[in-house]
Amino acid sequence: MDSDQVKSCCAAAYSSDVVALLLGDSYHPGGTALTRRLADGLGLTPGARVLDVASGRGTTALLLADAYGARVDGIDYAPANTALAQGAAQAAGLADRARFTTGDAERLPYPDGAFDAAVCECALCTFPDKARAAAEFARVLVPGGRLGITDVTVESARLPAELTGLGARIACIADARPLQDYAEILAAAGLRTVHTERHDQAMLRMIDQIEARLNLLRMTAAARLTAGGVDLDAAPGVLAAARAAVGDGVLGYALLIAERTPQ
Repeated sequence: MDSDQVKSCCAAAYSSDVVALLLGDSYHPGGTALTRRLADGLGLTPGARVLDVASGRGTTALLLADAYGARVDGIDYAPANTALAQGAAQAAGLADRARFTTGDAERLPYPDGAFDAAVCECALCTFPDKARAAAEFARVLVPGGRLGITDVTVESARLPAELTGLGARIACIADARPLQDYAEILAAAGLRTVHTERHDQAMLRMIDQIEARLNLLRMTAAARLTAGGVDLDAAPGVLAAARAAVGDGVLGYALLIAERTPQ
């Protein structure tokens, strides 16, 4: 499967109603509380120009526009997500501060130096060409602009078989990297890491949430889950493997803030 097909699979999965059923409004560990911590680390001020890469249904972008007064552009690979996010912005009265575009993180449709800050939550791990995406992040930031990432971390050599393959990639696991690898990828693009934090407990809480919702939905919406591609027989083993991997330090979640170095 080539990189465009991988992107399409991930986009289709994350624009599906089944994912919304399992994950709720926020599609990443830590939810909006971790997004606020990330935004605080970026030092956002009212009127700041912010790019949200892989913006999904707009949860992060709308929070930044509302709570921080930022002017936010969100970009997502899935047209369905773009439409839902734009509708959410209009419903919240934030359409003047948050707008959404369909596009590719590896080919951002914005001019050089267009943004004061950028965020990318639980998505860099899914990008086939992480180095190219990092170069695009750097390109669209002003010198001294900051990038905030929250993402899955993995010690791939120790990853159990249940957590590999396309399904695991869509679930943000199979092509995730150790935190140091992310920092090195960003450094090669001219983005110097200035702060990192571990949030592995947020990963455990999300696994627990997915398990609880799966158990409930088995009784009320099993056919819908199966139609959406959820393997109900395999799911308990995958979740157990993920929980064990977090306990063993193989799988986790992290926050990283990097700064674009002057040319």
